[in-house]
Amino acid sequence: MEPFKNIQSIITPLDKVNVDTDQIIPKQFLKLVQKSGFGKFLFYNWRFDETENKRSDFVLNDSKYENSHILVSGDNFGCGSSREHAVWALQDYGFSVIIAPSFADIFFSNCFKNGILPITLDQEIVETLFIETDSVEIDLENQIIVTPSRTIPFTIDSHKKKILLEGLDDIAQTFQLENKIIEFEENSTVPSVLKSF
Repeated sequence: MEPFKNIQSIITPLDKVNVDTDQIIPKQFLKLVQKSGFGKFLFYNWRFDETENKRSDFVLNDSKYENSHILVSGDNFGCGSSREHAVWALQDYGFSVIIAPSFADIFFSNCFKNGILPITLDQEIVETLFIETDSVEIDLENQIIVTPSRTIPFTIDSHKKKILLEGLDDIAQTFQLENKIIEFEENSTVPSVLKSF
């Protein structure tokens, strides 16, 4: 996982509540075995009609947002099934930050495991970001969102902040404890025959 860098980008406004994981990445596209390649299926049923033509009224089909790395959405984002593919699709499409008033717990956790920063803000602030047309900066180190007109602070668990800034996935975090694991194994009462496994 790559260390999280400051993000400077325009915002993609997805003004919807209860966006569930089946809308983020529909079940028929869960067949890939790697984490990449899901971006083209992101919000597929909202992006395309029954004949696979782009819907002109869906925000991701507006060329203005092609290089956006920040998605702002409504309450309870990422609800529904616990599929990690939803986070993979958002990341593969190019999003590094998702801002919403609230997130489903498992989705929220999966974001950190895959290098995406989910930011929870009050509904009133989110509504102002929906209409923000200029580029904004996400500064994780200082926990602020900088818009042309103001600075918005956000909170984040210190451990989750650390794993994003240092690019630590679950395996990398385990390796950081390698010396303690070895020490535990050496002092363990587990029979030596089992220690070789």
